[in-house]
Amino acid sequence: MRKSAVLLITLLILGATSFLWWQNGTSAVDKNNKSQVTFVVGKGEGVREIANSLKKEGLIKDPTAFFLLVRFGLNLDNKIQAGDHRLSPSMNATETAKALTTASNDIWITVPEGQRAQEIADNLQKEIPSYQESWRIKLEANEGYLFPDTYLIPKTADINLILTLFKNNFKNKYSTITTSKDQNEIVTVASLVEREAKHAEDRPLVASVIYNRLNMGMKLDIDATVQYVLGYQKDEKRWWKKNLTLDDIKINSPYNTYRNAGLPPTPISNPGVASLQAAANPAKTNYLYYISDKSGVNHYAETIDQHNANIRKYGL
Repeated sequence: MRKSAVLLITLLILGATSFLWWQNGTSAVDKNNKSQVTFVVGKGEGVREIANSLKKEGLIKDPTAFFLLVRFGLNLDNKIQAGDHRLSPSMNATETAKALTTASNDIWITVPEGQRAQEIADNLQKEIPSYQESWRIKLEANEGYLFPDTYLIPKTADINLILTLFKNNFKNKYSTITTSKDQNEIVTVASLVEREAKHAEDRPLVASVIYNRLNMGMKLDIDATVQYVLGYQKDEKRWWKKNLTLDDIKINSPYNTYRNAGLPPTPISNPGVASLQAAANPAKTNYLYYISDKSGVNHYAETIDQHNANIRKYGL
């Protein structure tokens, strides 16, 4: 009887302790503090990671209790939405968890490497409710500096805020590059590299061809510059024309590097860090030519005879 009584008392104490821990752990941090803060849930973040972040932000009392509540008590772990949410220390754990399942106030926008400003505008038009057609002009005016990345953009954002996000990110990333070359030259060369090199190992090699030709006064003869001029292709439903014709490469434009020596007047796409690094520190070669085979692999040559041999060899 004594052992049974001791066991019963122990269980009651454990139960009471667990109850008090649960009650305290899921209660509001400060029920009198009605202020709101913005809490961001990143893409792919799990409940444990979210719980730890909420604790650090002073929005929940106990991350373990929050995790158990979301996972087993409310069964909401697969319903939490990535994005930003307005939360308050006055909210208890249940209210906080449910708030994280509502639609985010911001929208995730991804800008892939090598997109032109008009492609970015297309994406913003689809995703951002506050989009205006005038944004296209401002985006194009900043071609090359709309840094490729994933951004959390408010639904009510204006173009100035969006440009600030893009360009500040560019400045931060560009600051990691060591070079004595002119920034606009590097960005313009990188924008060409981004369109011409499909594989990482090709970026510094394509950059070397561009600089070698520039140094010799040769025309660059880069398809991507003509594609940039031609713009949106309605029949292909894309911005970059797939197969250029002889008439295409005769188009009269300062961007057409088949007609004009030197770099185009501005960047033609928005390059990522790898292409910027390649433009800042190109490979040291004597290559003046390259072609891409059907699998996107580049083949380089120092002379026109070698280049023509590559064309015959790879059936282009």
